[in-house]
Amino acid sequence: MKKLAIESKWDRIYKDSDFSVPANVLLDNEFLLPEQGLALDLACGLGENALFLAEKGLESNAWDISSVALEKLKLKAKKKNLNISVKQRYIEPNCLPENVFDVIVLSHFLDRSLCNAIMDSLKPDGLLFYQTYVREKLDSVGPKNPDFLLGRNELLMLFSPLTVVVYRENSLVGQLDCGERNEALYIGQKC
Repeated sequence: MKKLAIESKWDRIYKDSDFSVPANVLLDNEFLLPEQGLALDLACGLGENALFLAEKGLESNAWDISSVALEKLKLKAKKKNLNISVKQRYIEPNCLPENVFDVIVLSHFLDRSLCNAIMDSLKPDGLLFYQTYVREKLDSVGPKNPDFLLGRNELLMLFSPLTVVVYRENSLVGQLDCGERNEALYIGQKC
């Protein structure tokens, strides 16, 4: 029942939504992507990260619980002549295979129970690109429930077995009208 309720919720959200962009953590650091390999846009929503990864030459996979979002992604991929493997999945630790992906991207999704499975799913030298909302925000964008918001430096702790390549969490420091203020951006590499 829980899975069906979550699927229905996200189907309603994506029904009237077509706008999305790739995560900044991916756009700003695309030079770190391998030239080839297998990539996963996990909890992909409308799949802009998956489209971006496919455009960069990676074999792109997109998983999400919303069939509505995935159908929209399939149409976008077809228009762009991109081949993306799309799977409707309730994202939980046992759905992630071990040592498969060269790149995993997550944006605006936080389930702490997945962290070990995500790291295990990366191949050696694989990269995790992660961007999501923090508790110390300037405005009300994103979830209100603290269970879905990161504490300060939490991504560093959750993924401590990975080598940190990039980390940015501007918080409420300095000129508040500049920079990424509501989210943490992280790239880690499996050794």
